[in-house]
Amino acid sequence: MSDRDEFGAFLVGFIVGGLTGAVVALLFAPQSGEETRALIKDKSIELRDKAQHTAEEALARAEAAAAEARARADELAKQLRERSKEVIEDVRERGKSAVDAVRSKAKKSDEEAAAA
Repeated sequence: MSDRDEFGAFLVGFIVGGLTGAVVALLFAPQSGEETRALIKDKSIELRDKAQHTAEEALARAEAAAAEARARADELAKQLRERSKEVIEDVRERGKSAVDAVRSKAKKSDEEAAAA
């Protein structure tokens, strides 16, 4: 997970550095101030649109992942309920067998005591 964090930090640094370099290049370009401002405005609108699109994609992926996790949790809960029913039935059967065994021994003991 640490490699992933380091890559994320590198990627953020790379993007910020690239944007900074682009702004500096625009500011020092051999154009008039008006042309440069228009270019900066166009690029900022383009960048905003790209960021919005990326955010929408990320939101869609997050919603899909949440829906998948919810479905998986529901499936696991269903399996757990089924398994718990099996365990409860098994415990009931074992308890019933134990009670029957105790009653059988008690009855046998009573018969032996009556015969003596």
